[in-house]
Amino acid sequence: MANKRETHCNNQVDTFAEALATARQMQQNWLTYGVNFVNFYVEDVDGDWLETWGHDEILGNSQLDAIKEFLVSHDSVAVNVREYLGERSLFDFAVNLEEYWRISETNDRLSAVRNLLAGEGHSINTDDIRLLDLANTLVVKLTEIL
Repeated sequence: MANKRETHCNNQVDTFAEALATARQMQQNWLTYGVNFVNFYVEDVDGDWLETWGHDEILGNSQLDAIKEFLVSHDSVAVNVREYLGERSLFDFAVNLEEYWRISETNDRLSAVRNLLAGEGHSINTDDIRLLDLANTLVVKLTEIL
């Protein structure tokens, strides 16, 4: 037990020593090169990275926006999804749907959408044709949109 503590403390000391050495090197570069020391730490220092910092967060995620826009539309699939969800939050559904859309494998994505439609804590009944059909049509529709 004491041996584990010593190892853990040594790891923390090593981590701190590395951070301190990095900070000292950064300070030395600042003293040596002045403001130009930034070139060592920022890949595209002359680009527009500062102007576009947080751009995605401010303007929103275009994929999420497209999903939200679709879900509130008069499209028959969107209407069926809203009816199926009932009182569940459409916004939460859209956020989760956008996250699941990042799954690269088509069958895994379809499975995730089915689970999302079914709701938390509910198992999917393979006899529930309405759920399976809705999940399939939703995935097809979102593939067209996104």
